[in-house]
Amino acid sequence: MTESDSSRRSLVGTITDRWCAFWFTPEPAYTLGLVRMMFGVVVVAWTLALLPDFSRVFGEQGVAPAYPRLAYQWSVFDVWPGDPALWIGWVLLLLSAVAMTVGWHSRFAAIVVFVLFYSFDRSGGFVFNAGDQLLTVVALILALSCCGAALSLDQRRRTGSFRSAQTMAPWPIRLMQVQLSLVYLVSVQAKLSGKFWADGAAASYTWRTDGRWALLSAPEWLSGNAILVNVATWGTLLIELAIAVLVWNRRWRFWVLAAGVVMHLTMMITMNVAFFSVAMFVLYLAFIPWETVQSLPGKLKRRRASASPPEQQPIDQAAS
Repeated sequence: MTESDSSRRSLVGTITDRWCAFWFTPEPAYTLGLVRMMFGVVVVAWTLALLPDFSRVFGEQGVAPAYPRLAYQWSVFDVWPGDPALWIGWVLLLLSAVAMTVGWHSRFAAIVVFVLFYSFDRSGGFVFNAGDQLLTVVALILALSCCGAALSLDQRRRTGSFRSAQTMAPWPIRLMQVQLSLVYLVSVQAKLSGKFWADGAAASYTWRTDGRWALLSAPEWLSGNAILVNVATWGTLLIELAIAVLVWNRRWRFWVLAAGVVMHLTMMITMNVAFFSVAMFVLYLAFIPWETVQSLPGKLKRRRASASPPEQQPIDQAAS
């Protein structure tokens, strides 16, 4: 065997070892438990948000009672159509989302959430956006994982402690982390392939909305200023690209995610993005180290104790 062959095999072995370590080195599942809890809260809010226009969107007398059939797409409401099935599905989705939040029969609840969430997303495709599809992807990952392995009633039933965690391979969290980078990379590529982002004018169009499409419209001096519009447009692209790449660097992770939080909060205020930004925040949680999640309750308890005034001693004891 030549020296070059030996070095090549050594390099392949090193890459293989790092690949396996990245996906399968066991660690406490605290981060997965945190993501499951927050995802459950988001699905509860998403389900309740359907209620005001539920019949007009999904019902037999709705705006589009029959949806186009596409290859490889399905819905439980294709098997059991009708308004009663829709309402039963809505109730089951809400109860399953609550069960996921507290971690009660988490795996089964996650499967139910995925099936019903995808079915509603498939049936109401005309009113949903990429954020709803992203939540469907997260639901599938949680349904395939042991999402009740930490911070759950399931774990309390197994070990007697809600805040305990099992040690397991972190591949579900890794899938969400990779998903975050892919979302931003594809977003940057798609935006640069269009006209308005490439010429720096995209932010102006998003800011020129009225109260029906945004919580707060941008003032004219902002949306009409060419310099500020270009800074905002290209700044958005740079932030998305930075998150996609630098989020894997421990030194830069906090700063790029903080910039992403500011960017998405601005989008939520000035644009009608529905649950897209919230879905991205769920993926942000996948980058919180499990050590931080484990120690957070203790830190909050100590901070609350230090902030509270010291207890006063009884008068007679102080006098003595």
